[in-house]
Amino acid sequence: MRIILLLASTAMFAASAAQAQDASAILAANRAASGGAAFAGKGALEIKYAYAGQGMTGTVSTTYDLASGAFIDTQDVGPTTGASGFDGQTAWMRDMSGAVTPQAGGDARQLAVNEAYRDANLWWRPDRGGAAVSALGARTDGGRRHDVLSVTPKGGKAFEAWFDADSRLLARTVEGQGAQTITTFFSDYRPVAGAMLAGKLSIDDGTGPQYRQNETLNSARFLRAQGATAYAAPKVILTDGRIDNAAGRTSVPFQLLNNHIYAPVKINGKGPFLCIFDTGGSDLVTPDTAKALGMKSEGQSPGTGAGEGVVDTSFVRGASFQIGDLTLKDQTIAVLPFEAPQVEGFSEQGMVGFEMFRRFVTVVDYGQKTLTFIDPARFDPKAAGTPIPFVFYSTQPEVEGSFEGIGGLFDIDTGSRVELTLTRPFVEANGLIAKHPKGVTAVDGWGVGGRSRSYVTRGSELALGPVRVAGVVAGLSRDTKGAFSAPAFQGNVGSGFLKRFVVTFDYEHLIMYLKALPTPVPDVGTFDRAGFWINTSPAGFKIVDLTDGGAAQGAGLKVGDEITAIDGVPAASIPISDLRQRLRDEPAGTKVGVTVQSGGVARPVTLTLKDQI
Repeated sequence: MRIILLLASTAMFAASAAQAQDASAILAANRAASGGAAFAGKGALEIKYAYAGQGMTGTVSTTYDLASGAFIDTQDVGPTTGASGFDGQTAWMRDMSGAVTPQAGGDARQLAVNEAYRDANLWWRPDRGGAAVSALGARTDGGRRHDVLSVTPKGGKAFEAWFDADSRLLARTVEGQGAQTITTFFSDYRPVAGAMLAGKLSIDDGTGPQYRQNETLNSARFLRAQGATAYAAPKVILTDGRIDNAAGRTSVPFQLLNNHIYAPVKINGKGPFLCIFDTGGSDLVTPDTAKALGMKSEGQSPGTGAGEGVVDTSFVRGASFQIGDLTLKDQTIAVLPFEAPQVEGFSEQGMVGFEMFRRFVTVVDYGQKTLTFIDPARFDPKAAGTPIPFVFYSTQPEVEGSFEGIGGLFDIDTGSRVELTLTRPFVEANGLIAKHPKGVTAVDGWGVGGRSRSYVTRGSELALGPVRVAGVVAGLSRDTKGAFSAPAFQGNVGSGFLKRFVVTFDYEHLIMYLKALPTPVPDVGTFDRAGFWINTSPAGFKIVDLTDGGAAQGAGLKVGDEITAIDGVPAASIPISDLRQRLRDEPAGTKVGVTVQSGGVARPVTLTLKDQI
């Protein structure tokens, strides 16, 4: 047995050595073909491209340090502008509104490390720049053979690099970014001061050929070394938001419908429009609202979120928002068909998100149902509650926490209706479904990408920083696409959980405060006892999904059935948010009389509510 193990171990070592040799040969050939000597002794490289894609044109550029890979990327495309960068320590983003925000959540810093690694060609170094590099063998695509390497930079994440077997030049990279796999194709190489640079780049995010982005080389030049500070986040003073009163704060009431926060907002002086307030979302309007405001949008970018679908997103300049005494002016915003009247029971007309929260300290009082916006210079945190630091993953605040003692990063998302959704990779890595035999697989949410499905169970504890809550309702995501399929974070905390607190967000100082409400909170720790997902329909409510073994299935209800009355009350007169809450909160054993219409025939059914978790 020992001899067999020794032989096996020796064979593995030999294979590993051969693999390393193959990788070394591939990278040596790439360095020679790329004119590697031309990079020696140079400080930085600036490259500018013409951009065309997603219904827009413009310019993009990148400047990077040839020794460290520290970089700044900029874009001026259609109505949008923005930038991102990495100085070797901190990754940062300048969003469309001009705000600059550090990026330390999710896989943001890992992706910045990867980009820096590729920019500086650190794989050419004898130690491969500290990366783990291995050969994956030859692959043929489009009639051309490629030598493929797996590369994991120190502090980064694994990606594939495909080198053309004939030219030895880099032909593509394949990299997981959040929930997407991004493939970047490099072609039409041309000489620049002795170096070979790709003249064309094509970026495919996997959402469809209509969303492919193309870049064509306009110019490139070597620069002297710029120093790390040249790539650091720029200091920006935002002057586009104000509160017009002496107190520097303004409060407005909100409605909590389907566990979503809604309040009226004036846009470009018109309205008010009913908008959802979403900590991780962006300021945007629906196409109908844009039309009502006479906005002319541009572009066709992929919009994704919870759920597995993709919708077209466009952009428009010059939007202004007014909430109470607060004004945020001259914003570039998205136009996105995120509204789902059949899901919410009414039409959502816009969203207030990151850009607003980024400029003002925001207090969400779930007890009093008020939103308060405060000038950051006037904010006193003494009575705000328990401070919990967070980091940003793009526009999403993420808190370090744990589920049943298993640590992770958890998005704080007022745009989610549920208490907690755990991402599929986190669920599978920790065997959470097997650990929770009491639960059901059900549709438990509906986002931009459509319905989202989870195995719903009860968790013993969710901790966010020092704040611990027992008995949370947890959705263990089963989605294979969309936000909850991403390995970059572990969970998403929604208003179903947050409504236990007064929640204060200080985006400038990266702190969230939680202050428990003084009285017991109804409608927390509960999950649907009816066993179906319903949306509104002209006749009342339509069953769009059934839970196996649930009350609805036991009563003989089917997907497609329409509910026209509840306990004799016309269903069309009942707000769907009220019915959903009733079906969560009334105890098991409660009998609910429903009139169901199917195939043009109406029949009475008694629905006996049943615990599912």
